[in-house]
Amino acid sequence: MSQPLDSRQLKAFTTLARTGSFTLAAKELFLSQSAVSHSMKALENDVGCRLFDRLGKRVLLTQAGEQFLRHADLIMAEMGEARVSLQEMGRWGRGRIRVGASHSFCQYILPSILRKFRENFVKCFVTVEAGDSPAILDLLRTNQIDLALCLEPSNEEQFEFHPLFTDELFFLTHPTHPWAVGSRVHRDEIARQDYIFYNKTSLTCRAIEHYFQKENIVPHVVMHLGSMEAIKELVKAGLGLTIAPLWPVRREIEEKSITYLPLGKRKLRRAWGLCHWRGRRLTLPEESFLSLTRGLTAPYSSPEIPEVAA
Repeated sequence: MSQPLDSRQLKAFTTLARTGSFTLAAKELFLSQSAVSHSMKALENDVGCRLFDRLGKRVLLTQAGEQFLRHADLIMAEMGEARVSLQEMGRWGRGRIRVGASHSFCQYILPSILRKFRENFVKCFVTVEAGDSPAILDLLRTNQIDLALCLEPSNEEQFEFHPLFTDELFFLTHPTHPWAVGSRVHRDEIARQDYIFYNKTSLTCRAIEHYFQKENIVPHVVMHLGSMEAIKELVKAGLGLTIAPLWPVRREIEEKSITYLPLGKRKLRRAWGLCHWRGRRLTLPEESFLSLTRGLTAPYSSPEIPEVAA
């Protein structure tokens, strides 16, 4: 594999080709004539052919030099564009942010954050990847995203976690379910209900399983789905119960199409936050995104929950 070309030699070459004079090229480059001449000899040795014909004080391109100039001009133009692009990123509100978030976070919380962020950073390009928290952390680990909005991970020392809010999980049922009618969960009936849970691989599903293991209860799970909207529709149809936070079902609670009840005396809470690589300095747009997200997600923290109208 050939070695990359020296950018300073390319600059001297294009300047000399344009001016046709070692004297003028040296003056423009703030170099001595001998320095320019030495640079061109080194470049010709590097590419393996003669690029110039020296005719007294004039310099003319050879056929090889004309062909090489087309490539050199493109390279110098690309380098100039790269410099401008980097300078643009340093200006207020420019750059990009690659965000990863859970499907539910993307659907119920993220839109308002992105809308507000776009008002302040019109020229900052934001892309979003959706997935469960483990998948999102994998994307962060492989540098496919910059920021992960996810549940607090364990044993991930390489990531820095910025807490955003803590929610609580509840039983969600149809309003005609006996528990909803009596406003009471009967412990001996918990294992006999039909449950519709989120994906098996999700941290939420694992947390629910761990919670009931401590209670010596094995829930009867009839279905695992990857969509909270689908789960809500099945609950509204009376086809099962689910266990979830309240923020995805605020509208259904207000409409009285879904009722919530506590899991028990012992709460099941989840910590949400923003993750990035530890030690990586956040850009100005990323810092602003974090601050904005923290402010807009504060109302989702427990115990602030919607009241059920009488």
